Amino acid sequence: MAVHRRFDDITIDDLRAQGSMKWTRMPDHLAAFVAEMDFGIAPVIAQALHQAVDTPTLGYTPPAIKDEMSAATSEFLHSRFSWSIPPERIYPTADVLSAYDFVLERFARPGTPVILPTPAYMPFFTITPMRGRDVIEVPMIHGENDRADMDLDGIARAFDQGAHVLILCNPHNPLGRVYTREELVALSDVVEAHGGMVFSDEIHAPLTFPGHTHLPYASLSEVTAGHTVTATSASKAWNIPGLKCAQLVITSDEHQAAMKDLAFAVSHGAATPGLIANTTAYRDGLPWLEDVLGYIDTNRTLLGELLAEHLPEVTYRAPEGTYIAWLDATGLPDIAGDRSWATFFSEEAKVGLTDGAACGKAGIGHLRMMLAAPSHVLEKVVLAMAHAVDRHR
Repeated sequence: MAVHRRFDDITIDDLRAQGSMKWTRMPDHLAAFVAEMDFGIAPVIAQALHQAVDTPTLGYTPPAIKDEMSAATSEFLHSRFSWSIPPERIYPTADVLSAYDFVLERFARPGTPVILPTPAYMPFFTITPMRGRDVIEVPMIHGENDRADMDLDGIARAFDQGAHVLILCNPHNPLGRVYTREELVALSDVVEAHGGMVFSDEIHAPLTFPGHTHLPYASLSEVTAGHTVTATSASKAWNIPGLKCAQLVITSDEHQAAMKDLAFAVSHGAATPGLIANTTAYRDGLPWLEDVLGYIDTNRTLLGELLAEHLPEVTYRAPEGTYIAWLDATGLPDIAGDRSWATFFSEEAKVGLTDGAACGKAGIGHLRMMLAAPSHVLEKVVLAMAHAVDRHR
């Protein structure tokens, strides 16, 4: 496909010249640690941003732009996931983490712990204690076909310890799971039985692969709608996290009543260009997204082949969604000394990866890697890792 050739033509020099954080934070490394794509942005989004600059529309966000973003999000949620949400229940916010912070401050019972199935997205470990709350880690368990499943008994015990909020990340970062209806319903039974609440991080919702369908947790039933606050965004799927816009989706009538006095608190950090870009992505960005998903789908398979050939001690289960690969490095020979594998590969291979330990105790001995890169970059990453291991055997 022509679009695939275009992505293949992107060079490492091109990526470094673009100046992204991913490729300039460690400029002498092959970068695979930051969850952003190497493919730029959709031309239709670039065009909308140019128009905003030329108009200019960069002052305080006009009500019409907020309304358009909420309407576009509502349309997208319905067309993509068959989830009908009135636009007036969709609020702009700066990002998913700002939405989480808002939920902790405004809706969670004061001082209660937060349940975090692990491994998990790293900032949840930072923001939660900043708000005076403990994190109760509940490690995933191995299910069928070596699939990572939520430990429902462990989650129930965590609620019994006084927790109120459970963080659900679906599709899951870093494991790439896209939970089935049966899994989500079983989780909802546990949450409801304990009077709990779910913060559902669905930022990767548009990024699923053939055979897997994202189901918004709050869409399952009146029960899940009543105990959930959802956060999503176009930022991951369309590669625009720096534009600072996400959506807080309110499905509880009680929470919606409270939002009459709280809307400014959650929305003030959202940026006008971000609202414009999210609106454009949801309405006009699907062709670009489908091209990108097809390319990343190929990379999912390629990574498995590269590891099997060059680094067989590292195991990997292809993600069902997201563009994140979770690598199990516990089978590698004992050559890293007292270094983590992320430090080993940084120092010995000049490859930038995320240390799995940053994702919780369940992530020790693992690595988080990005698949949204030109295939030749992915190959260089694996070969550099393999050569580093071979030199130290």
